[in-house]
Formats: sequence, structure tokens, C-alpha cells
Amino acid sequence: MDRLDIDKPLWDQSTFIGRVKHFFWMTDPRTCIVSETSLDAAKELVSQYRLGKEPPGTTREQVVYAKQLYESAFHPDTGDKQNVFGRMSFQVPGGMLVTGAMLQFYRTAPAVVFWQWVNQSFNALVNYTNRNAKSPTTTTQLGVAYLSATAAAMVTAVGCKAYWQRKASPFLQRYVPFAAVAAANCANIPLMRQNELIYGVDVYDENDNIVTQSRVAAAKGISQVVFSRIIMCAPGMTILPIIMARLEQYPWMQKIKPLHAPFQVMGVGCFLTFMVPVACALFPQRCSLKTSTLEWLEPEQFKKLKEACGEKELPRYVYFNKGL
Repeated sequence: MDRLDIDKPLWDQSTFIGRVKHFFWMTDPRTCIVSETSLDAAKELVSQYRLGKEPPGTTREQVVYAKQLYESAFHPDTGDKQNVFGRMSFQVPGGMLVTGAMLQFYRTAPAVVFWQWVNQSFNALVNYTNRNAKSPTTTTQLGVAYLSATAAAMVTAVGCKAYWQRKASPFLQRYVPFAAVAAANCANIPLMRQNELIYGVDVYDENDNIVTQSRVAAAKGISQVVFSRIIMCAPGMTILPIIMARLEQYPWMQKIKPLHAPFQVMGVGCFLTFMVPVACALFPQRCSLKTSTLEWLEPEQFKKLKEACGEKELPRYVYFNKGL
């Protein structure tokens, strides 16, 4: 059989459609329930295939499935197995439960605070799991980041609720969770990945050789992730309140109030099934940065780049992993 390049995506990542197909495949929620033994076997097969030493009779389908399990469960920088609740493939089941609860239980301040805490704890785990792992973070930094991001979410949520209770209609109050989530993402992700902003991330030439580090690259990658995460939750948290407001006008819907929360959870799940891969695909995972930008904003790192290139022509772009 024709050999796959096991370290490259199956679809063209220079196009949005190619990235969407890749992330639909990589974030498949079914990979979350695969056993640890199967994940380890997939990693072993990928390692063997990379060296051309896979067992005789191995089919292309087996290699592709092993690649899917490996990329869904292991960190691209370290190769370490990720916490199952922090994997992007867990975004649909995890996100639908938390977001559905936030949309349903928004009427009292204690409920708003509790579900924002749950959501930011989940987000913090996802952000840490999918960080650029070449920038290690201490336990103290993680603790401060988690507390700061969670506090930001709670203050935003409670502040919006208190203000909108006086100024806005009951319908607009349904958007308190989205306002809090959007604001908290702007705090949570940079805080959980602060070392990247402080020390920079490794950047590579077109042949994947490390040529320097860059804080500008870190800022670009993190800002793209923040935008993607907000887009990821936006349809479910902005369209579903309209649907619920309409449905709750019907007598039959008012008779089944205990089922409103499960209905919202399932609704969020339907949105996230499509929005997780779409949001991840908005920007290339292998993000690029112009060397002219590096020269302008980080002259010291540009000097290291020139030293690393030696007599070779300077590349027009350098590349880095933006995280998810």
C-alpha cells in the first residue's frame, strides 16, 4: 500500500474545508471512550509505522485509526497522554453538559456563580491540556491563573446579571451566561498560558528546525485560540435562548419544565458537534509569523534567527504550534 506520512494531516491544512474535515475526524467524541490499552497500542503502532517497522499485514485502515486515536489523545508537543476531560474530543459531551446547565440555571445569583465556576474549571483544564507544552508552567502559576480566570468569570456573570435585571428584559437576561463566558475566555486562556507570553514559544523554519523563540508568536496564537473558543460556544449560547423563549410560550412546554434542562443540554450538543471542528479550523494549527514582524517587534529574537540560519537565506515566514 502507499505509505502515509504519519506526522501530517490526511487533508490539506491550507484550506478551511481541509481543516474542518481534519478536526471533525480528530475531535470525534467516540474516541473518549476508547480504552487506555487501545490508546497505548495506537501510539505504539504509530511509532512503529514512523520507523517502517509495523507488524506484517497491517492495513491502511488500521494505521489511519491508530493515527486518529493518537492525535485525539496525545499531546502534539510532548507525546504524553492527555487527561480525557481536557481533550478537544471531550468538548462536545463536556461542553453540552456545562453550557446547557448555564443556559437553564441563570435566574439566581448562586446558580450563576456555581455554573460559571464549573465552566471555568472545565475551561482551565482544557486550556492547560491543549497549551503549547514547550513553555512549562509552575503549580503556583497555574493556581493563580485558575483563581484569576474563575474570579473574572464570576464577577462578569454576577455584574451582568445585576445590571440586566434592572435594565434588560427577561429575554436578554438569558444572554448573561454568554457574556460571562466570552469575557472569561479573554482572561482564562492567556492566564493559563502566561508562560508562553512571558518567555515565548519555539518557532520553526519550513523544515521544522527550531530557529528562535517568540512572544509575538505566542500572543498571535493565544488570541486566535480565544477568538475560536468564543465562536465555538456562540451559536449554542445565542440561538438556543431564542428557541427556548419561543417554545416556553406553548402550554405543552410549560407542563414539562423538568425536561427543559435536558432539552437545552441536547440542543447545545447539536450545536457543538458542528462548532467544535469549525471553530478549531478557523486558523491553521501550524501558525505562521512573518520574519519581518519578528525583526520589527523582537529584534533580539530576530538576531537569533539570523544566527540559526547562518549563510542560508532568511525564510520569509517562521512557524509555531498555536495550541487549541
